[in-house]
Amino acid sequence: MVRIDRDQAIARKTDKARWSDPTALEAAWDARARIAANFIPAGTRVLDLGCGKMSLRNFLPFGSSYQGCDLVARDGQTIVCDFNKGEFPTEAAAKADVISLLGVLEYVTDVETFFTHLRSTGRDVILSYCATDLSGTLDRASLGWLNSFSFVDLAELFDRHGLAIECTQLVDTIQILMRLTPIERRASINPRSVAVISYNDVGNFGDRLGYHMINTLLPSDATVHHLTFQTLARAHDSYDMVVLGIGNSIYQPIITDALLDVMMRGKARVGIFGTQYREVLPRASIDRVVDRLDMWFARYEDDVLMYGRGRSNVTHLGDWLIDQFPLSMPTDDGQLNIGDEIWQDLPLDRTIQQIQRFKKVFSTRLHPLLCALTSAETVAYTEQPAAGIASGKFRSMLIDIFGRTYPENEFFAVDREAVARYKLRVHGNIAKVGAQIEAILRNVAVAPAP
Repeated sequence: MVRIDRDQAIARKTDKARWSDPTALEAAWDARARIAANFIPAGTRVLDLGCGKMSLRNFLPFGSSYQGCDLVARDGQTIVCDFNKGEFPTEAAAKADVISLLGVLEYVTDVETFFTHLRSTGRDVILSYCATDLSGTLDRASLGWLNSFSFVDLAELFDRHGLAIECTQLVDTIQILMRLTPIERRASINPRSVAVISYNDVGNFGDRLGYHMINTLLPSDATVHHLTFQTLARAHDSYDMVVLGIGNSIYQPIITDALLDVMMRGKARVGIFGTQYREVLPRASIDRVVDRLDMWFARYEDDVLMYGRGRSNVTHLGDWLIDQFPLSMPTDDGQLNIGDEIWQDLPLDRTIQQIQRFKKVFSTRLHPLLCALTSAETVAYTEQPAAGIASGKFRSMLIDIFGRTYPENEFFAVDREAVARYKLRVHGNIAKVGAQIEAILRNVAVAPAP
């Protein structure tokens, strides 16, 4: 058995005689190396400081490369460094992707200098340590350990040197494995709460698509609370932002005091919707909504002209769902008839593929017709009436795309160039919407709730 010189540990001196004896390298340390390998991606170039038996090399994932470094040479390629003399393999570290440090930190005397070297590499570090919180009453000097850090001490050490703990795992009852990442490479997380009010409980084609579209425009760190016009009572007391609509249309019956109350719970308020059944939609009613919005991204030019004229918080977005439909060439000469059923049992991608197969499409639903415009040769539609009043959505959409409308129930040839121009214009508008939402949220991040 290798003798550990306790006096040298107390004097904080490197025990080179111990580490020069191969029998000092314990087989039990292999388990720690096996766990550490779980923190390493395939293809990684690993620099193993204090490599010992070089056990880590045996557990690395496919495609990884390995370079050992230790106080004494372990093979012909080992880089020899005495960390307690301030030595460090700087060139090798620059070529590495990850630096491992397994069972080594306990034997370093000048930890600050050592971490200055580590920090300068800009690399992730996989490190194990037996913290005093876990080692309890162990005589650390009798084990040859030259320092004594608690978890708090470690956290402060890492923070001083610009490193953050990315993930951890216990190795056994007294030691923990940690992956450290340079703080400037870590994404800043600033969670924002966003409520989205829509018809997402209806299950129709357009609302199913819109549910996913809105999520792609919100910041990645946003916590999203989806509400419907039937579940407004579930709203939280406050949000950073409330979004009204996911590209759908609103109309008179849903503009209620309850809706306006939930909208006002947001520090910021954005609308992404069009209007329908305008003949029974009083100007005063829609004004109550638009007056409360920081920005209304209106679906149709009709919406802007009728309800947004002269307002600085209204802009024409277009029907953003067209961004979900690639320009495609149909293969089926038959006629596809789309009704209210619109295949709710099919996944969205399969529904789009099914619509785009046909050269001739008739639809009583708005967004299936929009999808068909990106592929079909001829299309026809029927408006959606309520109490004898047409919704007006088809007319608005056709004027936006083609500059004119077409009679109901009559097939017309699709102008593919007009569709492509519209699609390009809307795609550009969508990118701007995402940037504007981010800017609005950034501006209200420190604002008090209304």
